[in-house]
Amino acid sequence: MNLETVDRVGVVGAGTMGSGIAQVAATHGYDVVMRDIQQGFVESGFDSIDSSLERLDGKDALEDDPETIRGRIEGTTDLEDLADCDVVVEAAVEDLEVKKDIFEDLAEVTDGETVLATNTSTLSITSIASATDRPERVVGLHFMNPVPIMEGVEVVVGEKTDSEVVDFAHDLSESLEKTTWESDDKPGFVTNRILMPWINEGIRAFDEGVASKEDIDAGMELGTNVPMGPLTLADHIGLDVCLHASETLHEELGDRYKPAYLLKRKVEADELGKKTGKGFYEYD
Repeated sequence: MNLETVDRVGVVGAGTMGSGIAQVAATHGYDVVMRDIQQGFVESGFDSIDSSLERLDGKDALEDDPETIRGRIEGTTDLEDLADCDVVVEAAVEDLEVKKDIFEDLAEVTDGETVLATNTSTLSITSIASATDRPERVVGLHFMNPVPIMEGVEVVVGEKTDSEVVDFAHDLSESLEKTTWESDDKPGFVTNRILMPWINEGIRAFDEGVASKEDIDAGMELGTNVPMGPLTLADHIGLDVCLHASETLHEELGDRYKPAYLLKRKVEADELGKKTGKGFYEYD
């Protein structure tokens, strides 16, 4: 697969991750088709893109003007509009059966040479690929949130992923000015396998009264040189997302990944972090 032949990138999902991926691809000159199941979701995705481009433009961080970048992105609710894309990145809800259904449909509407990538953060690439007739063309492209800001992409290799497709995944990510690392298709890959226990232990420390939430975050930021502590990071990721990832890892890897009780309680109370205005901290 030659990166120079790639003109059109498809994105399935217009939420936080999907719209971010679409924005970054368009920023770097690719024509993009962003698809979601409802027009309202597509419009919300464009609202997020517009806001993000406006902020970046205000910091002189864009080579093209926002209108030019925005003009490279086409929105749709029709999966068949992805038929002529050279690569499609799925960024739908983190549910294995939903993703398998999407990939089964993508395999029917796209060309046999199209690379099909998933942005899953915990689910098996091999399982997702099994829904297609071309598992060798399926690869994990795990972008970090927020996609326009974070520099890294985790390339995840499924059991049947072709080495040429793996190389293409690295090259595509680097064309978006991302730095890549590679993981085998094991639960949680590199990032969440290590990150989720860290976040859960921070939550347990707070719940057990070891320290205030501010001191736990400050201790990790100043003591380990991370940009934000576990409770702040959980709020930014979304506590529901953290819980789902922890539950998936708990099922696969045992009790060392058991979600913290307070994490479950926060999700049940719909205190999901920054996106709902309240998690461990409060937000405007």
